[in-house]
Amino acid sequence: MTTQVDLLWLDGQIERWIRFGRSASERIVDRRRRVVVFAPGAVFAFVRWRSGDYGTVESRIAILRAVRPGEAFTTYPFVAPGAEILLNLSGWARVQAVLDAVDAVERLGFVPSDVAPDYWRHVGARIGVGLPPRTYERARHRAWLLRRRLAR
Repeated sequence: MTTQVDLLWLDGQIERWIRFGRSASERIVDRRRRVVVFAPGAVFAFVRWRSGDYGTVESRIAILRAVRPGEAFTTYPFVAPGAEILLNLSGWARVQAVLDAVDAVERLGFVPSDVAPDYWRHVGARIGVGLPPRTYERARHRAWLLRRRLAR
């Protein structure tokens, strides 16, 4: 079972794009639309923005994990069949704070889709209540890699 994300780019009106994540494949529908497919277990960030007559009407970011067959999942707009939601925030200030956290992880030399899923839950919880997230650290990453290896 794979997870498909419908992306769209209507300049100045609607933008749905992937900020990070390793896609398994991609299908171009037309100049403005494409479908990105993620393998089970893949973590990715999905950004949605929409403008109306008086400016921005939607700014949203979600960090999702594609589920494996038989795992529970939550439905999410433009994601089929759904995914495990690690982070889900709306409002441009919050979206920007999450994007800043992603940039910070990359500056440390980590690939955002490889960091501990619990870290993205932490980022969402902290930003959701107006607090800055803690920095992702090498010790936390090492612990995540060990925990993942034991779970296999």
